[in-house]
Amino acid sequence: MVFIVQIVMGKKEIGRRDFLRELGIFAGGAAALASAPWLASCSPDKADSAGKEKARIALIGTGSRGQYHIHNLLQIANAEIVALCDIYPPHLEEASSLCPSARRYADYRRLLDDKEIDGVIIATPLGTHAKITLDALQSGKHVFCEKAMALTLEECKAVYDAYTRCDNVLYYCMQRMYDEKYIKGMQLIRDGLIGDVVGMRCCWFRNADWRRPVPSPEYERLINWRLYRESSGGLMTELASHQLEVCNWAAGRMMPSSVTGMGDIVYWKDGREVYDSVNVIYRYSDGRKISYESLISNKYNGMEDQILGHLGTMELAKGIYYLENDNSHSGIEQLLAQMKDKVFASVPVAGPSWRPEIQGRYVPHPIIDGPIHVNGGQNTVGVDKDGSDVILSAFCLSCITGERAENVVEEAYCATVLCLLANEAMDTGKIVTFPDRYKIPYMRF
Repeated sequence: MVFIVQIVMGKKEIGRRDFLRELGIFAGGAAALASAPWLASCSPDKADSAGKEKARIALIGTGSRGQYHIHNLLQIANAEIVALCDIYPPHLEEASSLCPSARRYADYRRLLDDKEIDGVIIATPLGTHAKITLDALQSGKHVFCEKAMALTLEECKAVYDAYTRCDNVLYYCMQRMYDEKYIKGMQLIRDGLIGDVVGMRCCWFRNADWRRPVPSPEYERLINWRLYRESSGGLMTELASHQLEVCNWAAGRMMPSSVTGMGDIVYWKDGREVYDSVNVIYRYSDGRKISYESLISNKYNGMEDQILGHLGTMELAKGIYYLENDNSHSGIEQLLAQMKDKVFASVPVAGPSWRPEIQGRYVPHPIIDGPIHVNGGQNTVGVDKDGSDVILSAFCLSCITGERAENVVEEAYCATVLCLLANEAMDTGKIVTFPDRYKIPYMRF
């Protein structure tokens, strides 16, 4: 499967309808929709029925991530950016230059009073997500919010409860749920390709301080909000939330019953309050575990989302899988088999670039046909073809149809709560069990 991209007047246009139609080839069956039921709300026939109607979208938060969404919105046929809001004037000016006809606000509450807005995109610091989401739902707006759902467990439950009581559309930017290699990979897992899922292993490594320059000291906590506990959950909410959602997805909505871990500030001793190194283990009631590690002072290992089965391993971030007992032969093995003895002397068969494939005899197989877009995990704003454009397009379609995407809010809730419980476990040095008061009907234990 290939993403269909059109070039229009020198600009790339996201061929969403074509993507959805192609996605529908394998997502149309009951088995596939069982692994990604949220796709039903953005099926090709619903996209076609929307026709040329546009969703009138406003952005609350116009920093780097907000502007990333603006660039994607400008390429979505059913989207019209009608308003922008930010309390930091330089960001508002930058965003306004991208969509000059959009109305500008400094107070998001005034924006929510605007009756010409169908849906809002919230790309503000994590500490503000819950309050703005609740206010937006109360105002009757459809909402698309950046991950994670909220900064505290109480806020998560308040947002979830508000969502269950209203009819509004609510999306969270858990873009892996709309990434074709993840969707297809989960389908293969459900089909039994790698056997029983016996464990999960995820990591995200970078080498960057996460700090951004500020024009003057009073803007430090506004611009570098990720570094302070009053506004950030650190590596867990900013990075692990995506990967824990993948683990929950692979486990079939089964949730870990406990978590333990260690968090430290190892290298970036610059006044930050959140950990720059975390190691966490989640344990399921049946003994399976999620091992999660993140470090932002070494990037060697990059990003991995590995689902481990007794018959194989799915490396979803890379879009490949391996089988435990594989009769396939890799290109290197075929080459070595054809070589004569006199040639071997010039071939570094014991070199580091050869050893892993020969020693383990694991042959990589692509999860999808065609180009595989791999996110190395180093970009701090967003990359092309990671599902962000598709989930944003799905939100715009839902603003038109009023149809909710099944399970998106529940998956975001589960992932966020797991992140916050891990922070508690690291802070206290204790094994933290899942509190009954934050369980929802969607979860299984």
